[in-house]
Order: sequence, then structure tokens, then C-alpha cells
Amino acid sequence: MNSRKVYMDHSATTFVDRSVLERMLPFFSEKYGNPNSIHAWGREVRSSVDEARASVARLLNADPREILFTGGGSEADNLAIKGVAEVLSEKGRHVVTTAIEHHAVLDTVKWLGKQGYDVTILPVGPDGLVDVEVFRKAIRRDTILATVMYANNEVGTVQPIREMGTICRENGVLFHTDAVQAAGHIPIDVKDLPVDLLTMAAHKMYGPKGVGALYVRKGVRIAPLVHGGGQEFGLRSGTENTAGIVGFGAAADLAARRIESGEINEELRLRDRLIDGVLSRVGDSSLTGHRTFRLPFHASFCIRYIEGEAMLLRLDFAGIGASSGSACTSGSLEPSYVLLAMGLDHATAHGSLRLTLGKDTTEGDIDYILEMLPPIVQTLRAMSPFKKNA
Repeated sequence: MNSRKVYMDHSATTFVDRSVLERMLPFFSEKYGNPNSIHAWGREVRSSVDEARASVARLLNADPREILFTGGGSEADNLAIKGVAEVLSEKGRHVVTTAIEHHAVLDTVKWLGKQGYDVTILPVGPDGLVDVEVFRKAIRRDTILATVMYANNEVGTVQPIREMGTICRENGVLFHTDAVQAAGHIPIDVKDLPVDLLTMAAHKMYGPKGVGALYVRKGVRIAPLVHGGGQEFGLRSGTENTAGIVGFGAAADLAARRIESGEINEELRLRDRLIDGVLSRVGDSSLTGHRTFRLPFHASFCIRYIEGEAMLLRLDFAGIGASSGSACTSGSLEPSYVLLAMGLDHATAHGSLRLTLGKDTTEGDIDYILEMLPPIVQTLRAMSPFKKNA
């Protein structure tokens, strides 16, 4: 095992930043009150929860009362989709989504289909983009909700959210976007962007795992999934995860500073250097996802004639943490459904590689990856039955 460590799987999760951890620590022992209690201990924690809600809202230019805290991005997706479907079931029972959504969206929409809803799953092009005109034609008189991810977790493609949201507004259809990969990494202004519901997760922006948020535009009604004490404006009952929520607020503050300072541009520069380096040094490799409409920290490839898992194991042995598709389905032996939806054949899709940068990624890290990856690919191809001695 190589002594050098280069973590390049930030789309799966990020580390908790030191400033975020320091903000959280008192809420594990010193500030332990229940934020719903009226005594001093409870009021102190309630104030901190309110501050965190305001921080998350500022990241989106939302009103704090439009932010609901959840147990993660998957729960927020479920709350948005099922919550809208239940409230608007009398108005219509048609839902539109895409073939490359995260399973938290795709499986939830398919579940609605089993409950008697009509579901349209739109195709994407070879770069992972949804065709806006195809989207427009999918909207019907009985459509109540469209849900399209802001940016794809596997290939990094950023969707034309503004155009699709505008179409929904023109047709009186609610629009939800899973922005788990995008929030905290690119500017999002919900006062300007025509979205009604938006999902976020703290652990994708240097915050803790197990806490997410759902933006619900003022005036939009959804039904709760969890009933009980009526926390989170009656839409997500259960005693609040105060340490996690405070950590989310701190992570949102950190993300806002990074976006405003232009620090994200350094990730973009290193990402492009990595993409260009892989494509020039590794033959029979191709970029997956759109070249320009993509997340600033996201590089993803298909490398022909090898199997992705073997490549990951060799990279891991070299001290490089990478992934082959989504971490949420890494136990599957099937090729990525996202890549198959983009038109890749099974053999090519099996050679997928995702390298996602973080705020501490350095020039030296990129150099090391570009040094180690080509010989790994060469070794695996020499053993491959698909291309002997490639």
C-alpha cells in the first residue's frame, strides 16, 4: 500500500471541515437542551438552530421559513415528491422525471407509479443533458410535478434547470430539483431560479452526514412523511438533530464564502487539468458528461477494455480514493444505469471512473494521479480478454 493518500471521491462525501466541527462540538455535551423546551437550556439551542436555518437559507437566497431540516438528501427527496403527490392527487396524478436521477428520486417516482400515478421518465442525450423541448412536450394537463436533478452525481452534467423550471411555471406544474451535488459548489438563487422545491445535503459541502434540507417555496403545500410532535413547521416531526443542524449551518457559511471569494475557480482549473491529462495520457478513454455544463470539481471517464472495479482496487493500492459511478450503488455488479441511459454499451460502461476534487486538492495530487493511472490501465489491459496487449 502506497504511503501517499489522495482522496478523489468528494461526490460520495466530503470530510467535515475543522471550522464546522468546532461549531458542532458544544452541542454534544455542553449545549444539550431540547430546542422545543421553553427553559434557558432549550432557548439557547433553539437560537442556534434558527441561526443555522438562516445560514442555509442565505446560501440559496431563500427565506429561513422556506428551509426544512431532514435526516439527509434522500429523505428530503422523498418528502418533496411524496408530499406534493399526496396534496395534489385530486388535481392530477402525472409526474415527470429523467432516467438518470439519483435512486432517491427515481425509486420514489417509481413507487408512486405503483400507487396509481402515471410516470414519465425522460431520456437524456449522450452528454447526460435533458432535451428541453422533449421536457416541454412531456408536460400534460394532469401533470402535478416534475423532478430533475440539478447536476448528476455520476457524470457531473448540470441540467438546464432554469429553462425547465420556466416551462413548469408556464403550465402551473410544481418543479423539484435534487441539488445535493450542486448546492454549496455553484451559485443558486431561488428568488431568481424558477424552482419550487430543492434538496440539499450537508455532507456534500464539508458538513456532517445524516442531515439534509428541503427548500419549499412559500405558498407550496406538501404533506409530511413523519408525524409526531410537529417540528419543522409540522412537516418533519422528531426532536431536531441539533449538532447536525448547527454543522449544516456552518457548512453553508463556509460554502458561501468559497463561492463569493472565487475559490471554486481553483477547483475548476485543476479539474480541467485532470480531464485533459487523462484524455491525453490514457488511450481509448473518453469523458462522460458534458464538457462545459458540468460541476466545477467533477471529472468522470470511461476507459475501454478494462473493468472498473479492478481499476479502483489498483488505485486504492496506490493511495488514490476514486469511484466507479455512484457510491450509493457501489455494491452492484451491474454497469451504471446512468451511463446506459446515455447510450454507452455494457462493456464500456463497466470501465467507468469518477474522480471528484475537493477544496484541499493540490496540483501535486493531480500530478500523482496522472503518473499512476496510465500504468495501471496498461497493466489491466494486458490481462484483458477484450484487447490483448493494448
